[in-house]
Amino acid sequence: MYIPAHFAADSDTIQGLLGKPGAANLVTMTSHGLAATLLPFVYDPDAGDHGSLQGHLARNNTQWTETAVGEALAIIQGPDAYISPSWYASKAEQGRVVPTWNYTTVHAYGRLVIHQDAAWLDQQVRRLTEVHETGLHHPWSVDDAPERFISGQLRAIVGVELIISRIEAKAKLSQNRPDADVDGVIAGLSATGHTAMAADVKRGR
Repeated sequence: MYIPAHFAADSDTIQGLLGKPGAANLVTMTSHGLAATLLPFVYDPDAGDHGSLQGHLARNNTQWTETAVGEALAIIQGPDAYISPSWYASKAEQGRVVPTWNYTTVHAYGRLVIHQDAAWLDQQVRRLTEVHETGLHHPWSVDDAPERFISGQLRAIVGVELIISRIEAKAKLSQNRPDADVDGVIAGLSATGHTAMAADVKRGR
């Protein structure tokens, strides 16, 4: 990933994206070329030197059987938004401005481990469920479904764990613009409903 020094993400941003409930694009090299699957994950910070991302694929998804030995990649995306040059104070001053795109992203590289053990899969599904159900008015639990049904569902998936060996991360949040332009970006993003990106720009200044 191309990361100019002023767009390098700090450790808080990286840990925030890794630990935030969400999904990542898992990219691997197979005998037929690159394959990618978007899948929800949970981050285990205690696995290896950089933690691991744990999720599962449908057993019928051939990505897990066709992945060759080598490095795998998980792409985790934070908020992103179009940035209009009309929001810059400097547009009125000298006009030498162009549109751009703001975003935060983490590229986690590592070794992909496949898990077919029923106990590992059960634990992973429960943890993933709890992460997303916590805070709901009527949270669903794996135990709400019949045990035999859940056993059948677990047989239809395989676990995947990316043991992270290195991380590249970028936070492009208008850090290269003058303060007055950043103020305009925050106002423009807020006015167009991109509140998460506006908050990121505020934190990044």
